[in-house]
Amino acid sequence: MSHTAVTERYALRQKITMMVNRYEIRTVDASGNEGAVVAVAQQKRMALKEEVTFYSDESRSQRVFSFKARQRMDLGATYDVFDATGAPIGWFRKDFGKSLLRSSWHLGTPDGLEAFGTERNQKVAIVRRVWDLVPYVGEIPLPFLFHFDFAAPDGSVVLSSERKRSLRDRYDIRLPQASNGWQLDWRVGLAMAVALDALQSR
Repeated sequence: MSHTAVTERYALRQKITMMVNRYEIRTVDASGNEGAVVAVAQQKRMALKEEVTFYSDESRSQRVFSFKARQRMDLGATYDVFDATGAPIGWFRKDFGKSLLRSSWHLGTPDGLEAFGTERNQKVAIVRRVWDLVPYVGEIPLPFLFHFDFAAPDGSVVLSSERKRSLRDRYDIRLPQASNGWQLDWRVGLAMAVALDALQSR
């Protein structure tokens, strides 16, 4: 967690290639204008043990943060988020039972926060599942805009991810700052945001 003022909004874009999914993260100012790239990452498809590393730019010479599964090919695996030095700064885990009808996740941080995140629209969640079950249709990219909200035990939203209408996956990520100045570590929030895309079908 960071208690210093940081950007509350980010733009997350995905680019699909043959062997990997690539992600680019940029800051977004109060007027909605995108700023500099703060992290790029790529996810290898069909990796036995899921791990995604975020770098400062396309040269991939400087690590910024990463997340990695504790277990191999486990539907209920917990993923740890690490800073550039490898120190743990958070974790997240899919709630497999609740996700059967509506994708749901748990997210936690070293200072004791545990937030619960779920798809904002129940109807869209159900339609997405039916879409995936129809032969051949499920191979077509989802035409639905689905969003997630993560709330702390007191009900306050600490992270939201909204999918935008675009030829490639694009998300508007928000990390609202609480009235007391507290804010979810942007690295944990963005790791969770990428996981919502990269691991959604897991």
